[in-house]
Amino acid sequence: MAFEDSKKSVTLEAGADLSAKQFFFVSVSADGQVDATGDGAYAVGVLQNDPAAAGRAAEVAISGISKVSCGGTVTRGGPVSSDTNGEAVDSATGDVILGEALETGSDGAIISIILDTRGDFA
Repeated sequence: MAFEDSKKSVTLEAGADLSAKQFFFVSVSADGQVDATGDGAYAVGVLQNDPAAAGRAAEVAISGISKVSCGGTVTRGGPVSSDTNGEAVDSATGDVILGEALETGSDGAIISIILDTRGDFA
């Protein structure tokens, strides 16, 4: 069962309707707003709420243990990265590692990860 703990969050501005992106990885774009992270890319954290329009408050977990949505296979104890939609998947060579999975999950599952966005590569 997914859980969160010792989570530090910041409030940023949504760059689009992110109402379907709760628990997805997000990145800050050049305009200072957050959008879903791309495939294997760096993320600032995990979206905790579901802002329904650009300009709305987006709560982003930047450290701690966070829930995250799986976009494919995630293996407990392994490094996770973002897929093309901003969901967690097992890291592949060249991906930015965004955390470590505390649970195993598959597409659509919500699991817990230790969030680590230092920018290390798989």
